[in-house]
Amino acid sequence: MVIRWLSENKYAAGLLLVLRVYLGWQWLSAGWHKLGGFDASGFLKGAIGTPVIDRATNELVYPTFTAFLEHVALPNAKIINVVIPIGECLVGLGLIVGALTATAAFFGLLMNFMFMFAGTVSTNPWLMLFGMIVVVAGTNAGKYGVDYFALPFLRKTFQKMKGRGDNGGINGRTIPR
Repeated sequence: MVIRWLSENKYAAGLLLVLRVYLGWQWLSAGWHKLGGFDASGFLKGAIGTPVIDRATNELVYPTFTAFLEHVALPNAKIINVVIPIGECLVGLGLIVGALTATAAFFGLLMNFMFMFAGTVSTNPWLMLFGMIVVVAGTNAGKYGVDYFALPFLRKTFQKMKGRGDNGGINGRTIPR
């Protein structure tokens, strides 16, 4: 019932507009401040050095994520230093203008989960809650934004591509073999 309301109702679309602009501003602001001078290596070393541990057993809660940070992210910190700020800015812009809104919210959630796995709580639970609402709402979240125009165009474009088939069609016609 709530999911249907979120994904179809025009009043829900208005509330989602407010929610996604707020969420987008949070992402854009976080990414903007990191552009040009961000170094993730200290954060990565801290997350590896003090990972999330189960207090009862003293075992790692997310051992595969800690291994990922140690063996993939930290050695490639220079790439992470670029990807995180740009990713945060793109998520923020996508949410603010309503362009590929559900996709932007999904990638925001992905970053939130990674920050949480690394042991950073901060505002991530709130951002995750709001991001999940936007993802659940789907296309209705971008109804009052660029998605209103972009999604029908993309649907039409993909249908044309799909209509060509595997025969290498030209202008929607198949080529006889």
